[in-house]
Amino acid sequence: MNFRLIKFSMIPAVIIMLSFLPLACSQPSPPTSEQYPEQEGQIMPDKVIKTDEEWRQLLTPEQYEVTRQKGTEPSFTGEYYYFKEDGIYKCVGCGSELFSSETKFNSGTGWPSFWSPVSSTSVETAVDTSYGMVREEVMCSVCGAHLGHVFDDGPLPTGLRYCINSVALDFEAR
Repeated sequence: MNFRLIKFSMIPAVIIMLSFLPLACSQPSPPTSEQYPEQEGQIMPDKVIKTDEEWRQLLTPEQYEVTRQKGTEPSFTGEYYYFKEDGIYKCVGCGSELFSSETKFNSGTGWPSFWSPVSSTSVETAVDTSYGMVREEVMCSVCGAHLGHVFDDGPLPTGLRYCINSVALDFEAR
């Protein structure tokens, strides 16, 4: 058996396999509205994709500043801080259910506070290091809207305090 022949005959196959390695190891980038213009503003599986201009048309300037630019409304000024109605708080950007009035509590911080979202998949969190602080940012898991921050000084049963901007929420009474 001629091993030299086997070694050299395998070189083209190895080269072809190695040429696909970068494709196999790369992470796909998330879709953008530029990549899928026919799907702008539509609810995609688990995500809402809109252009910046579409968000500006949909939201008030204050809503846009908070939800798309990660702003914060002044404390004790939000519509839902003192609000005590029974119902569901939804994302102002996409209408997804985020928090229930059953988990709302008075934290004394100046923003509506909840000890839990309506489900484990309704919000996402990420580390926020803005303003020289390290906090956990809370975002709508469907449209990515900035909602506020979550802290570990809340009441039982979770010990969490989701401190949420009123302007990022819509309310639906039960």
